Amino acid sequence: MTLSLDYATLSDVGRVRRNNEDSAYAGPHLLLLADGMGGAAAGEVASAAAVQVIRRLDTAEIGGEDMIEALAGAVHRANERLSELVEEDPEREGMGSTVTALMFDGKQLGLAHLGDSRAYRMRDGVLYQLSHDHTFVQSLVDEGRISQEEAFSHPHRNLILRVLDGRPDSDPDLEILDVQAGDRLMLCSDGLPDYVSDEVIAASMASGTPDSVVVELITHALEAGSNDNVTCVVADVVETEPSSGVQPQLVGAAAELAQGSTGRGEPTVALRTGGSGHGGGGHGAALDPEELRYAPRPPKRFPWLRRIAVLVIILGLIGGGGWFAYSWTQKQYYVGSDGDYVAIFKGVEADLPGLDLSKVYERQSLQVDKLPTYSREQVEGNIQADNLAGARSIVAELQQTAAECAAKTKPTPTPTPKPSTPVSKPPVSKPPVSKPPVTTPVVHPSTTPTSPGGTTTPGSPDDCDGVR
Repeated sequence: MTLSLDYATLSDVGRVRRNNEDSAYAGPHLLLLADGMGGAAAGEVASAAAVQVIRRLDTAEIGGEDMIEALAGAVHRANERLSELVEEDPEREGMGSTVTALMFDGKQLGLAHLGDSRAYRMRDGVLYQLSHDHTFVQSLVDEGRISQEEAFSHPHRNLILRVLDGRPDSDPDLEILDVQAGDRLMLCSDGLPDYVSDEVIAASMASGTPDSVVVELITHALEAGSNDNVTCVVADVVETEPSSGVQPQLVGAAAELAQGSTGRGEPTVALRTGGSGHGGGGHGAALDPEELRYAPRPPKRFPWLRRIAVLVIILGLIGGGGWFAYSWTQKQYYVGSDGDYVAIFKGVEADLPGLDLSKVYERQSLQVDKLPTYSREQVEGNIQADNLAGARSIVAELQQTAAECAAKTKPTPTPTPKPSTPVSKPPVSKPPVSKPPVTTPVVHPSTTPTSPGGTTTPGSPDDCDGVR
């Protein structure tokens, strides 16, 4: 048994907004709604562009699991289209749109959803929400932090977390749903559920035709004080020929705007898909005005050249900056140790993976161990110099210090006394001579070295302690 859809769609700008940023489409095989956002950044352009791309799925040639792949591809193409529109006019940066689509193959439904617009199904008098809101408030409900009743009046209920905005992370929820005769389907923008409770929505959907239901739902939203655009798409799943026929219906911004423009056009609800022209002349079938408005424009010539040029410029700036920094490092010098010897290094001391920023420029004959502790620690910690001449001057001072310490620590040879030979002489007796006693002062050596000024200088750089 093949089923069909009997559908109706309606959009109202509301009592506050001046522009309608909602767009909706209904056809034999596709129900689609997009709620644009961005205000001055052209939310109406975003929703109209999304509908224009995705409405091409209104065909009987796709069914079953293939509907999921088709919906995902269409949403991504719509996202790319938004990116192109922003590139054409940077003032549109920040615009975006929700997307909720139901694709119908006569036996099943394929759902694609992104944002806070909603999809409902009423079966056997019970209303069920098919989509899941991508909002901050819904995340609080999912985490159990607030109730569904509290979410209805939460001040941040319109804060959307995921939306179609031209960025690469706009992936929709995708799902295959069963369908049966007697089901009533409904898509709506947030201007309805933000102001009208599920109980009122269910009561309106319980009876009437799709045409009367869309009018009643929008009336409820306006009477409840909705300050947003309000758009509804309602479709009955029937076993007979649909009373609405098979003509697609387009409402909202998609029917008012030409693609990429910001001016208003004539609103269009029913689209002509064929038939004879008035004159029956050589032009044949009447043309769809929306197809003329949204006909693909010629692509920009050689867009890849501009992208390559931008990439080359960016890489050039990065490479130029890196080369300048490297050149600066190779004009720096410092004195350090290379093994056991003092050396002059060219570059800066830094550890970068795969890149050496310093190298030995001149290796000296001066051994590090020949320096006193103070100077040796300076060398081992690297002594920065203003230039090569300054580095050589530092080495000369170190060599002088090592030479002075070597002279201080060099031992002085002591002459060896020669043995004396005793000579025997006859004893001579002399009268004793008395001398006054002489007192010899005793000098105690000092154990602490003093400087010429009389102050002690332990640990001074002039000390030669630690020389090996």
